[in-house]
Amino acid sequence: MSARSASRLAWLLWATSVSLTASSILLLALNLSHPDVHVYDYWLENTLSAVLFSTVGAIVASRRAENFVGWLLCLLGAAFSIGHFGSQYAIYTLLAQTDSLPAGEASAWVSSWILPPIIGLQVFSLLLFPTGRLPSRRWVWLAWLTVAFVVAGVISSAFSVGANAGLGPVRNPLGIEGFSDVYDAVLLFSSLLYVAVAYSLFVRLRRAGGVERQQIKWFAYAAVATIGSTTIAYSIPTTIDTPPWFEWAGYALVVATTPAIPVSIGIAILRYRLYDIDRIINRTLVYGALTASLVLLYVGGVVALQYVFRVFTGGGSQLAVVASTLLIAALFSPLRRRIQNVIDRRFYRRKYDAAKTLSAFSARLRDETDLEQLNTDLLSVVSATMQPAHVSLWLKPADRKVQR
Repeated sequence: MSARSASRLAWLLWATSVSLTASSILLLALNLSHPDVHVYDYWLENTLSAVLFSTVGAIVASRRAENFVGWLLCLLGAAFSIGHFGSQYAIYTLLAQTDSLPAGEASAWVSSWILPPIIGLQVFSLLLFPTGRLPSRRWVWLAWLTVAFVVAGVISSAFSVGANAGLGPVRNPLGIEGFSDVYDAVLLFSSLLYVAVAYSLFVRLRRAGGVERQQIKWFAYAAVATIGSTTIAYSIPTTIDTPPWFEWAGYALVVATTPAIPVSIGIAILRYRLYDIDRIINRTLVYGALTASLVLLYVGGVVALQYVFRVFTGGGSQLAVVASTLLIAALFSPLRRRIQNVIDRRFYRRKYDAAKTLSAFSARLRDETDLEQLNTDLLSVVSATMQPAHVSLWLKPADRKVQR
């Protein structure tokens, strides 16, 4: 396939996905006009996923047609849009405006088995990331196992009674009793696929160097952000009692991190600002630890000072808040520097040593008068901080006065 044909095909898939997603939003608006009609719970995540994966996939496939990851992202975006459209169409036709449009049950049936292909495309995308090839031939078994999972998942969900749980009262028109248990078991097996493909990325990271290592770092950063937000939003509320605002904040965090994985894959494969990931990780560690420390100090300060003021004055809750706020403001800069030094020393040792070397050289530079010794020190500093293969110093000779 020529580059132009590949680009046209990629953007055709993008146009199809975006058109289906736009139609889904229109149907959602029509469904919302009927207060008693069930609303599909995951419409926002599906909308973002369909647009983001199809857009990143089209950009990657049109510029790196030889990399299969771009095409898998295009198909993944199309799968999200098909599932989203099928769900909204079924709700509109079967619940909001009964029999107003044809093929409502067929649309519900298609949306019932779209999840296993989405999972399979996700696993394949990660298995081939970032080169578009398997880590080695020894990983062929995982590719075939993923294909078997998709086939088993499609068959079991296509005849599962509860496959349309997200559509409220709409039921799978071809549902057969007993297939639901098989479908649940197949979905449970998908967690093992994710673990296996995560290990394949770990193997790649251990063997990789240079560009490929930075590419995997981008995805790892996005994956940690996504898993963390999902854990906060869905795992914590089911474990402990949380106020309503926590659930809304967790959901907002999930929505905010939804673009992380497709965008990180696009940056990694297209190699756009690839080496900025080290700085991003550094800043995340610093300001994440700083935020957690300040929150703990603030809460602890408010509680402790309220107790002290209550004992001595019988009130003073506002004074406790003001005093804690002033304490946090005073500690922000020194605490940030301290955390930065700890993280640099622990995770970025080369950068930390280079900074110390430059600081020591700057101190010697103010007092050193021997030019030869200064030259030697300069060469040592460059070798220690930059680690070049070879370093030399050339000094321009002093200009001689021209005799006339």
